[in-house]
Amino acid sequence: MKYLDVRLRQPDRMLHPMQRFIREEDAVRYEELRTWNILGPEGDREYELFYAEADREAYEAAIEAVDSVRWYDLTPIDEDSFYVYICQETREEDVRWRQSFAALDLVVVPPVIYDSEAAFYMTVVGAGEDLRAMLEGLPDEIDVTVRAIGEYDRRHAPLTGGLTERQLEAVAAAVAVGYYAVPREAGLEAVAERLNCAASTAGTLLQKAQARVMQRLVRQRGRGFLGDETNATALDAGK
Repeated sequence: MKYLDVRLRQPDRMLHPMQRFIREEDAVRYEELRTWNILGPEGDREYELFYAEADREAYEAAIEAVDSVRWYDLTPIDEDSFYVYICQETREEDVRWRQSFAALDLVVVPPVIYDSEAAFYMTVVGAGEDLRAMLEGLPDEIDVTVRAIGEYDRRHAPLTGGLTERQLEAVAAAVAVGYYAVPREAGLEAVAERLNCAASTAGTLLQKAQARVMQRLVRQRGRGFLGDETNATALDAGK
């Protein structure tokens, strides 16, 4: 079973009005789609639960103006964050790109995270050939960036997704010897001894692990995601 971390950026004409609100205004600091359900006789009605950190008044004004929204229920958490439960009609613009999933044995693992450009990040799980077919079936006008591909293992998600086993071992060794203690109790030499490698190798492993975790953390908090890395060979069917 493979997983695919992917960023999809739609052209302006395909954007949902709330995505356009995210892209054009500064009111939303972070938003994620927690879960969803598509119902109706022809899949023409959907229910969605969002978590948002935003200017609540501006957000509500924007959602009130969306024609496809039948009703919504906003539940405040604190002054800066809230949940939004929405019932809305499925838009034709969304039907088209969703068709790339329709006939495939794929599962989207929540949450779906939106960035400041209203692009969204998804983790999709399934067979390698189905993941390839999904990518090939997306409309050409959608900008697709593959972030990571590999064997799915929820134990390493979400922050450590994309780290190699050796990088995880290095981080575990660093924690064990006190490398991350404050104040620091051991240096790279102690980490290297535990890993049975050179200190320079231990340092490189930790730097790469830290870079990936920090990049992923920034992405999850809606501030963008730095750096690209694609391992297309991991999509080989049956591997």
